[in-house]
Amino acid sequence: MTDTPARLLSLLSLLQTPREWPGSELAERLDVSPRTIRRDIDRLRELGYPVEASRGSVGGYRLVAGTAMPPLLLDDEEAVAIAVGLRAGAGHAIEGVDEASVRALAKLEQVLPSRLRHRVSTLQNATMPLTRGDGSTIDPRTLTVMASAVTGQERLRFAYRAGDGAETKREAEPYRLVSTGWRWYLVAYDLGREGWRTFRVDRVSEPFATGARFAPRELPTGDAAEFLAGSIARRRRPELAVDVSFAAPAEFVSARLPASLGPLERTGENGCRLRTVLADSLEWVALRLALVDCEFTAHGPPQLVDYLGDLGTRLTRAAAR
Repeated sequence: MTDTPARLLSLLSLLQTPREWPGSELAERLDVSPRTIRRDIDRLRELGYPVEASRGSVGGYRLVAGTAMPPLLLDDEEAVAIAVGLRAGAGHAIEGVDEASVRALAKLEQVLPSRLRHRVSTLQNATMPLTRGDGSTIDPRTLTVMASAVTGQERLRFAYRAGDGAETKREAEPYRLVSTGWRWYLVAYDLGREGWRTFRVDRVSEPFATGARFAPRELPTGDAAEFLAGSIARRRRPELAVDVSFAAPAEFVSARLPASLGPLERTGENGCRLRTVLADSLEWVALRLALVDCEFTAHGPPQLVDYLGDLGTRLTRAAAR
């Protein structure tokens, strides 16, 4: 093999397998002399690859962990496995898969040969992950297009479906993708509305990077996650001051309520009370109370008391039928 760049790539591919390679075996595989192998090893070290040599009658070489991450060479099966794993995690916003993972997916899919793209899509379409049940799944290509636009500072066009179902066309300057652990959001400057906005990525379709570059604007808060948290807080439902008494021990009730609702007050050996402020819907609060499976009395707020009364009437009618 006389082409030095091609030979270096072949050598690197061999060294990235988890074993030690005798110099004579590397020379035989690449059809060069042991002296050429030694020179090529030196070239790889100059490029930042930490190649370690062992001494002895049969010297060997292996790639070890260094201080920086050098480029990796992947075979077809490895590339497909990584792409499918990143797509699955990114598409369903699994906790721990953050913007860095989406950037990695965008880089990988950009260089995947068409034959491997087809294999990745086939595997993706043939599997059905267990999600959180809120239906907020995402086409991984939507994330990768957005991630590329964020990194390249390109204007982005896309269709957006609001919470009330209204469909609009948007053009924006994407700033950051933010994961909350179960949903992805895009923080961007909306050119049509001349202001900063957050967009749920599962409501985005037909994203298109226009190629038009832009100079990044300064975010009002200086931090995308903080800006998203404030945006979500402004859209929350009015808070409910919940006050409920349970005719059961506190240990029994706390085991059946989410810890996020706060601590229970003991009112006796077989009684406890919950006083907390929630921003959840009446329907969700009523359902959680009913699932405690004991007698309880709702003292407030009035809208919760009324809703529980209506719900009880409907359930009674349903049981009578």
